[in-house]
Amino acid sequence: MEINSQSFSQATTGNTAAAGSSAKAISSDFETFLKMLTVQMQNQDPLNPVDSSDYAVQLATFSGVEQQAKTNSLLEGLAEIMGASGMAQMAAWVGKEARAPANGYFNGDPITIAPNPVSIADNAQIIVSNADGVEVERFDVPISADPFVWTGIDANGYPRETGLYSFEIESYGNGELLARDPVDVYSNITEVRSQAGETILILRGGVAISSNQVSALRDPSLVSQ
Repeated sequence: MEINSQSFSQATTGNTAAAGSSAKAISSDFETFLKMLTVQMQNQDPLNPVDSSDYAVQLATFSGVEQQAKTNSLLEGLAEIMGASGMAQMAAWVGKEARAPANGYFNGDPITIAPNPVSIADNAQIIVSNADGVEVERFDVPISADPFVWTGIDANGYPRETGLYSFEIESYGNGELLARDPVDVYSNITEVRSQAGETILILRGGVAISSNQVSALRDPSLVSQ
């Protein structure tokens, strides 16, 4: 948590520095504008002086641009701070299990999956594929959205190779395939990252997903498999 708090502090400091730099640039531009305006007044034709209203228009125009630049700078800084704050809050997710349509990492421990077969189906099958996309297992499951534990044990009673596995579900009705959909997997969150303004979660096995893909979160210490 200290790391994330420090990151948030650094982000805030960086944004403040950026805003200060922007403010200095605007101040410098305004001083340059006033000098140019003074030179313009000093060198105007005395027989045909510039109308005072024109000076007022120039001042008002520059002032409007100055205020808009300040507003844009403040909004950008606020957006970055809010993004860092959101990531800091999500740091509490590290160590939890996220449910998302992602590959599951198997190293001997069972993987909990959450199939969601078509409601009108009368039969459903889970298809397990390895990291190369090769189907390694297929088995029937009830027509239910309840979580299911995949043990990773092959037909000979041995655990499958360590690595990433993907899960899909095929729903059948009267012997016909109705749909083939990805299956949500419960995976441990190992890291939270901020990338291009988006919060990215790193799951066990190095799988990266957007935080928006998470449909459930649970504490693995409170789950008995």
